[in-house]
Amino acid sequence: MSDSSGELTIIVTSGPGGDAVTWTLSCDPPAGTHPDPMAACAALDAARDPFAPVPPDLLCTQVYGGPETATISGTWRGERVDASFTRTDGCEIARWGKLAAVFGGGSSGASGAS
Repeated sequence: MSDSSGELTIIVTSGPGGDAVTWTLSCDPPAGTHPDPMAACAALDAARDPFAPVPPDLLCTQVYGGPETATISGTWRGERVDASFTRTDGCEIARWGKLAAVFGGGSSGASGAS
């Protein structure tokens, strides 16, 4: 893996009023309370600019992917991270999909969470 030092806090909710699941994740070496830190770290390493928001001028399909939300905060590769993720349109669904392992895998990202 590349330099993936830092520690992240990941919060995933199933939707408005849903229970939130919180995990910690560090990747050098993979560790934390995340259910699969190796897969989560691999997804972060594979993603190009994993925390970048969707550009505001990007045209996105108006497909609703579900009410799930996630936030990732902390430090990654020496940089401060404070990112939010949703599944409200095609661009956000694709962004979520790149990091599905970080959100617990599956389409909702909260599967297997306890």
